[in-house]
Amino acid sequence: MFTAAKGRLAWSAVAVGAVVALAGCASGDPLDEGTSTEDEGAAAPLVVSSQAYYSNEIIAEIYSQALEAGGYEVDRQFQIGQREVYLPELEAGNIDVFPEYIGSLLQALDPEAAGGTADEVFADLQDALPEGLTALQPADASDQNSWTVTQEFADKYDLTDVASLANVTEPIIVGGNSELATRPYGPEALESQYGVPIAEVKSIEDSGGPLTVKALVDNDIQLANIYTADPNIKANNLVALDDPDGIFFPDNVVAIVSDNVDAGAQEILDEVNAALSAGDLVSLNSESFNDQKSADVIAEAWLTDKGLI
Repeated sequence: MFTAAKGRLAWSAVAVGAVVALAGCASGDPLDEGTSTEDEGAAAPLVVSSQAYYSNEIIAEIYSQALEAGGYEVDRQFQIGQREVYLPELEAGNIDVFPEYIGSLLQALDPEAAGGTADEVFADLQDALPEGLTALQPADASDQNSWTVTQEFADKYDLTDVASLANVTEPIIVGGNSELATRPYGPEALESQYGVPIAEVKSIEDSGGPLTVKALVDNDIQLANIYTADPNIKANNLVALDDPDGIFFPDNVVAIVSDNVDAGAQEILDEVNAALSAGDLVSLNSESFNDQKSADVIAEAWLTDKGLI
């Protein structure tokens, strides 16, 4: 058992620009004219990156500040896109630290993975990771994918879990990021596994954020892919349907690191994840979304409260 401590937006010009910046950071030649002997001996900054998703950026900022407090230099490259964008950069060694989610990452690397408990998924993820990447100890905190409906819609059709969507007799419009259409738990899985007819898939490119929530509340869509640590589920009286069949894999937060991350830095990241609970993640997200605090302010307060800086 691991010691306790998703694809989320489509490509954008900002994301592509960030990837270019990453490539530039990783390709510097220490022999270029103007490089001093002192510079040659200095350790390169650790590149810490995040998805284009506010919750993931908060975790990346927590990692960054904890590493800096431990004496490591950090190069922040946040909001660089989703797995289609950043996985090649990770595999190429252009990113050193990335907050991920064990189940979603495993499914991206191995679409035929069997799933199972968090421990089983983590073990499979370790085997599936490309050479040069390591998964550190996961946190108790998770940000699960879910199929979410309004309470009114759930009451109308007696919806309790994903399979019960077969009770719905009206056309169902699904809302989510464009890549949702190709995910293993996406609309095709609903139709093939549960016989749930999907009338339309509407692209809403905000990772289950306020635009998706508004579309759900306004009944422009009836079903949305929203992450369970999102405070908007409770605030808007939404229902994340149960998933007894495990269509969504456990998604505990995990740090994926490159070979550039030494034992000392790994220990710091393990300490962070050991302290990060499920309740913490919901609270951190609420501070961002509801209180409009910046990721750096949220991260510093949490690390201080936990005695990690």
